[in-house]
Amino acid sequence: MDEKMSIMIVDDERIVCESLFHWFRKDGHVVETASSGQEALDKLEAYPFELLFVDIKMPGMDGIELLEKVKREYPDTFVVIITAYGTIESAVKAMKLGASDYLLKPFKPEQLSLVMQRISQQKKLASEYHYLKGRLDTITRFDNIIGQSAEMEKIFAIIPEVAQSDAAVLITGETGTGKELVAKAIHAKSNRANHPFIAINCGAMPDSLLESELFGHQKGAFTGAVHARKGFLEMVSGGTLFLDEIGEISPKMQIDLLRVLEEKKICRIGSSQPLDVDFRLISATRQNLEKKISEGTFREDFFYRINVIQIHVPPLRKRVDDIPLLATHFLKKYSHETTRHVDYIKDEALMLLKQYDWPGNVRELENAIERAVVLSKSRTLGVEDFSFLKTEPIGSGRGQSLQEMEKAHVQAVLEKCGWNVTKAAKILEINRVTLHKKIKRFKLAKKSKASVKPTSLDDSFC
Repeated sequence: MDEKMSIMIVDDERIVCESLFHWFRKDGHVVETASSGQEALDKLEAYPFELLFVDIKMPGMDGIELLEKVKREYPDTFVVIITAYGTIESAVKAMKLGASDYLLKPFKPEQLSLVMQRISQQKKLASEYHYLKGRLDTITRFDNIIGQSAEMEKIFAIIPEVAQSDAAVLITGETGTGKELVAKAIHAKSNRANHPFIAINCGAMPDSLLESELFGHQKGAFTGAVHARKGFLEMVSGGTLFLDEIGEISPKMQIDLLRVLEEKKICRIGSSQPLDVDFRLISATRQNLEKKISEGTFREDFFYRINVIQIHVPPLRKRVDDIPLLATHFLKKYSHETTRHVDYIKDEALMLLKQYDWPGNVRELENAIERAVVLSKSRTLGVEDFSFLKTEPIGSGRGQSLQEMEKAHVQAVLEKCGWNVTKAAKILEINRVTLHKKIKRFKLAKKSKASVKPTSLDDSFC
């Protein structure tokens, strides 16, 4: 069998324990022995064994009593009963109490192999069941939004109410907080759930491309338009359009979208034929749009049109009670996906996670858990598995807004790359258009050599 398991042999006969110990150890399994039921329970409390081979007749607690306690306290643990005094009655009772199999002594190696194959299949099916059940429970609630803090409970309460109307929604919050998940949850609970949900990142596209993506175009409307093409505003018919980073769009695009929201009609680029459109708009931003209005870079009338209902998703550092729940969810997810079988996160590691600032919010936490699971050498995650977080600037952003931290980081990368925008964009993992927008928005300028301060950035990344 390819998959390795943690196995405990529980038998008061030393020769049985030793033979099974060596047989399973030779196959690469983690193996332990116990000579009594109480010793087995003590060892189970200290380590989560996946499979127990239990003899029925033992002094003190017999195998059937041990089976009953194990299945009550550790329901996911597989138990195989082994005995030299088998009866139909004991076999039936063992199976009713949850035993996975029943073996009569003496047994041959091929019988053990067959039992292990069956246990492996049961384990795989159980794992898939729990994973899919967890996915179903999550989707049934709020499409993967996880949280138990007071802040998140307020969001959970408002989503069903907001979903029942077609009013425009503006979701605010820092990068990585889960704004798109909130938008999807609103769509999933609405009467539009059976129609498309289309998400567009406005900050990742120049105006000309965004216009074509939204409105579509006629054949020959511009160089390269060799075929007529529907835009997302047509394709989303009956559904929900989610515009992420709406604060990045130009004043002209704001005017165009305002007209669409008021008239419910569009014209493809290169056409004067109006087309009816029916969609609900949900927008999201990490920027302060009121400030952009005062600066003259965002239209007030468009703001009020998209901001009928506002939902704010708080940063992770403002809802630390959600961190253990999120961390456990991501642990199960990546333990399943990577088949690393990491069982839990130690308390001291959870404390470290709760003390970290998480400038990247839930998205950064998910990446941290995935990395720890992939690199873990054991079945548990400890503080040492998150040592890479200690090298990050924990708390270095205290007193600064996320926008100020982003501005400083973008400036540092540009300076380090000698203001080579292509290289800097590659390091920042954004496109050149987005970087140019950030340079303009943050009013960044190349510093003189005398004013450039040393940074912690690695020289090698350029």
